[in-house]
Amino acid sequence: MLGMADVRNLDVFDYEYDDESGTVKVNTLGSIYGASIEDYPEVMSRVINILQEVPDASSVVLSESRDYEYGEEEVSMLKEIADAIQGISSQGYLSEQGGEKCDSFYADHVPEVQQIVIDQLRRDPVGAYVELRRKERRLKTEMSDDYPQRKRCIKYFLNDVIRPISDRLEETRMIQRARDEDFVTGHHIGDREVYREFFHPLVRPNFMLTKFMSLPPERGEEIDRYEVRNDIEVSIYKIPDKVQPVYHVNPPEFNLTEEKYTLLDAARRFMASHEPESGEFARPERMRQVFENIGRDMLRDIANQMDIRLTREELDELTSILNRYTSGLGVLELLLSDPKIQDVFINSPVGGSSIFINHQEYEECETNLIPTKEEAESWATRFRIQSGRPLDEANPVLDTDTEVPGGRARVAIIQENLSPEGLAFAFRRHRSRAWTLPLFIDKGMINPMGAALLSFIVDGGRSVLFAGTRGAGKSSILGASMLELLKKTRIISVEDTLELPINQMKDLGYNVERMKSRSVITQVENELAADEAIRTSLRLGDSALVIGEVRSDEAKTLYEAMRVGAVANFVGGTIHGESPYSVYDRVVNDLGVPKTSFKATDVVVSVNKIKSPDGLNTYRRVTGITEVRKEWTNDPQEENAFVDLMRYDSNEDKLMPTDTLKNGESMVLNRIAENIREWKNDWEAVWNNIQLRKKIKQDMVEAANENDRPELLEADFTVKANQRYHILAERVGEEYGKQDPERIYARWKEWFDRQV
Repeated sequence: MLGMADVRNLDVFDYEYDDESGTVKVNTLGSIYGASIEDYPEVMSRVINILQEVPDASSVVLSESRDYEYGEEEVSMLKEIADAIQGISSQGYLSEQGGEKCDSFYADHVPEVQQIVIDQLRRDPVGAYVELRRKERRLKTEMSDDYPQRKRCIKYFLNDVIRPISDRLEETRMIQRARDEDFVTGHHIGDREVYREFFHPLVRPNFMLTKFMSLPPERGEEIDRYEVRNDIEVSIYKIPDKVQPVYHVNPPEFNLTEEKYTLLDAARRFMASHEPESGEFARPERMRQVFENIGRDMLRDIANQMDIRLTREELDELTSILNRYTSGLGVLELLLSDPKIQDVFINSPVGGSSIFINHQEYEECETNLIPTKEEAESWATRFRIQSGRPLDEANPVLDTDTEVPGGRARVAIIQENLSPEGLAFAFRRHRSRAWTLPLFIDKGMINPMGAALLSFIVDGGRSVLFAGTRGAGKSSILGASMLELLKKTRIISVEDTLELPINQMKDLGYNVERMKSRSVITQVENELAADEAIRTSLRLGDSALVIGEVRSDEAKTLYEAMRVGAVANFVGGTIHGESPYSVYDRVVNDLGVPKTSFKATDVVVSVNKIKSPDGLNTYRRVTGITEVRKEWTNDPQEENAFVDLMRYDSNEDKLMPTDTLKNGESMVLNRIAENIREWKNDWEAVWNNIQLRKKIKQDMVEAANENDRPELLEADFTVKANQRYHILAERVGEEYGKQDPERIYARWKEWFDRQV
């Protein structure tokens, strides 16, 4: 593939052709006309000449401080003009002789047509066509003269020269579009507006690899606009007759001055000489910091050499951009840092289509970013080294995770032989900060009553499976539930890809140990299998146990541990399944856990996607909190072992408590009460505690919205508020001999109001 260094060695308007990709790369660095087919007739003329020399080209790149790539459809229009010029010349229309009686007439008019075809048609095809049409009309008006011989000469000239050339041009798509879209009538010769409608190059600064559609989509209506990280502009466009919106990102690197592009390109070429070692890739945070320091010094030095004055803010901005495209993941960071993006998809063959994303408000969207094959290979290498897992013909799947400023993501990569057309990527984005139950209340995923019940169950040390379809939010709500545990609870997590907010929990002071197990997809021999990891966790002390996802042999080990009481605290995990029975079916029939062992499951929390009636919108909701009773033998469904405590009401769009819950008939909640001296055989005390938790979480959400204090819903404050509740409950119990919910709430509210 032709690189920038190769193009820089060419003279202005010289080119190189890559027959593998079909790309012609033209050097326009130093051109007084710029690098735009649509704006400059001289550039269009040169490109048409090149396409006559390279008829197999499928794309044209004009390379300056940025690359401007014209795709197959646009190049095809220019090739048709190039072919038309050659066809007109080969047919002899421009050398027609009118015979002895019309020689003088032809001598007067053929040179003008020659100039239109040979010169103007390359520079301004629509203008050339309009000139021919106008000349035809002028000559027709002269046919009314009283000179029969002149009439015959005009007729011959129109039939033998003008009309065949006009007909040939009308066969081209460019002229057809110009006529259909009414650019011909009243066209001013030299006006380039028509070409600005027809040609929309993908733009790529030379320091990056991704192609970028800078203009908004044609006929697009902007329906939303927001900023990410204060410097990345995002617009959402709705396109007529399309159900899929366009996610149009406009980061600062696409809006710099030419001298800043030159500066960045020079700095990147210098930094490219430093090839990071595998150890540096394995420590991305350290590598990023090193590259940032080097990059800042280098940019400052090069700017001084080029006599470019940079403010501190400009230097910081350029350093951030340079770091993104050297030690970082390039445009992937733009997408993964947007908290509203949930998935990123890059399909094979890379470069054949735009990146697609799944947006929390607009569902699946097409983006204005097109990655290149070279960039995809770079990403794959980096993820392979960071994960320590193979990605090759024998292991065509890589399952890992990544973290960039502003976002974390689970990464799935496939390549040949599994993917016939090469590399493909899927990124499941996780929030950079942990989800909390108050945040989910604010988003409508769960209501305060459901969050309070879940908090009570987790705090009570029960075993809970969070079930749902892919992308429903299972892992997120499991992570939020973990924050309901007291900090004094030791927690051990077992995951094959690191999705749970363990690092943030450590920062918050939790006693938590993370174990990384072997992926069931990527069989890495030097990693411990999940079932062995669970067995190991049982030897690490009395702990709550959290399994990232229950999906293979570890299920038997997990249930074996729960049945014999090896795990005496909260046990949580996610599993695919949209209902309690589908969870039972998967655990018993798919994963081979004995029926009686499934009874170790106390609660199944169902998380699902709810669709709007038009099918265009999807909402994530907790659709059920179901306890699993133990008095059954063969089939828990038929023997009524699945008892809903809360059930989703689609009309109300919220979880509603069932009579079982309200009447105190829950076996799980009563078992929790049995372990608490004051609550044994006292359902009212249990119910009042759940209501107290509900009021606390509801107050947090309301205060955050009323006071524009979103930080009150984040993990830092949520954990602080939970811990304060427990401390105050203990104090009230000591002072009054019992945990009076009203007194606890009053003291908590007083503390909370001071915080707000």
